[in-house]
Amino acid sequence: MKETDGTKTLRILSWNVNGIRAVYRKGFMDWFSREKPDILCVQETKAREEQVAPELLEMDGYRSYFVSAERKGYSGVALFTSVEPVRVLTGLGSPVFDAEGRTLIAEYPGFTLFNIYFPNGKASKERLQYKMKFYDFFLDYVEGIRKKDIPVIVCGDVNTAHREIDLARPRENAKVSGFLPEERAWIDKFLEKGYIDTFRQFNAEAGQYTWWDYKTRARERNIGWRIDYFYVSRGLEKRLKSSFILSDVEGSDHCPIGIEVEPD
Repeated sequence: MKETDGTKTLRILSWNVNGIRAVYRKGFMDWFSREKPDILCVQETKAREEQVAPELLEMDGYRSYFVSAERKGYSGVALFTSVEPVRVLTGLGSPVFDAEGRTLIAEYPGFTLFNIYFPNGKASKERLQYKMKFYDFFLDYVEGIRKKDIPVIVCGDVNTAHREIDLARPRENAKVSGFLPEERAWIDKFLEKGYIDTFRQFNAEAGQYTWWDYKTRARERNIGWRIDYFYVSRGLEKRLKSSFILSDVEGSDHCPIGIEVEPD
């Protein structure tokens, strides 16, 4: 926990690593030791806990939690935390959605943290329908928490760029999942419920992305999408000190994002 001018802040990071074993081989531990986040949420681990290097599971001062998909080498999320959670829950309580290992919920004093790898809808109409149903199920779940007056932080790969400013080529992708009207409308609905896109609280500039296509070497030209987010419920707005994209960090087709927030 960092202290500036007598004020303590939690540094929480989120990163779709596109395979935790792969990013481990690309210097993940060196990056982690430099960053020293209080909490790191990881998506798309593509590995079960027993397949992960012991060094990842035994980092000094951190506890780790993993959720894996039933299908091997697919999806999965993980949490590394130096702050002791009150409780950690796996999944949203739906066999249909929890089978893909997409959700970790950590309850801390002062807030509940959702680490989520939202589905991608590009593969087929069926997967797009699955994605939209996941969105709606998640929204009902998180609203149940927020309505108990519990502050909420939601982070992860949402797999949708919200506005034209959030991707390099909006017109060319207007009919592509990840920028479809119904996907973008869901984010509108989510924000209207009382959640804040933290990055846009601090940065209104274009060209700020979190994912770049590997095949076209899009990162070299910054032809990207902002599809990874930190959201907070409105009660946390006054405790939010910064929100940022670590676009210079390589090792995945996504880069890490983060916030700094005052603990309760």
